[in-house]
Amino acid sequence: MSFKALFLGLALAGVLAVLDPGAARAKVNVFACEPEWAALARELGGDFVSAQSATSGLQDPHHIEARPSLIARVRNADLVLCTGAELEVGWLPVLLLQSANPNIQPGTPGYLEAAAMVPLLEAPAQVDRAQGDVHAAGNPHIQTDPRNIARVAASLAQRFEQLDPSHAQDYAQRGADFSRRWAEASARWKAQAAPLKGVPVVVHHKDWTYLFAWLGIEEVGTLEPKPGVPPSTAHLNQLMAQLRAHPARMVIRGGYQDDRPSRFVAERMGIPAVALPFTIGGTPQATDLFRLFDDTLSRLLEPLR
Repeated sequence: MSFKALFLGLALAGVLAVLDPGAARAKVNVFACEPEWAALARELGGDFVSAQSATSGLQDPHHIEARPSLIARVRNADLVLCTGAELEVGWLPVLLLQSANPNIQPGTPGYLEAAAMVPLLEAPAQVDRAQGDVHAAGNPHIQTDPRNIARVAASLAQRFEQLDPSHAQDYAQRGADFSRRWAEASARWKAQAAPLKGVPVVVHHKDWTYLFAWLGIEEVGTLEPKPGVPPSTAHLNQLMAQLRAHPARMVIRGGYQDDRPSRFVAERMGIPAVALPFTIGGTPQATDLFRLFDDTLSRLLEPLR
């Protein structure tokens, strides 16, 4: 590039900055631990935000390697947006420490835990590792209830306004628009899900506590003998003996979980094995937050038809 071309390019950039100060400003860089929070950040931030997820819908968010590439992304982040409630306790603290980024540490405006915005369920009276993978604050899988998404959205919009005050009005407008569309969709989902109330189901892991609380689904058994402990044949046989006395309508697993235990039980009990997306990307149809719940309800309702 010639000196003249370089000079003209810099001059043009200066003119654009004067005409539109936002054009010269970098986007708010969001490091999200899970796909649902990256998607929510993009919904609320639009063109003013760049958001990527550390995990995919086909990964277990409990167990992620703190890779150098993730450390580099946290180092360059303006906001770390994660579930919290110890869901990422095995890897997020390493990323925060190794990033050496003082602006995204817990207690700063650049750090936000979604679980802190919602009432947590299944908080244990005491924590004993013999009980399996239990979380002291409560069940962290809050994203399966759309009411929790709405709560986190309200806090996240305010945090964007704080981090990027020059676009505060834009974030407020986008937040209000998302809230309206989400409330309309949530009412539609609730009406569609009416046949699921009281339906007994078996789950692989206790991923669905918030979904079931929202819809009134009854959890009658788990494939895991304890949270986070892989299913054993002995436990599955014991579970099936229990189900013969108190039948379930389906066996549910998340898209990231091994399908063999759920198929083992479903085939022997003569009930459907249902794979739910759990988060965005957990199924090919769950491509954004709205389609996540569309697909979840479609898959839950199909066995009842």
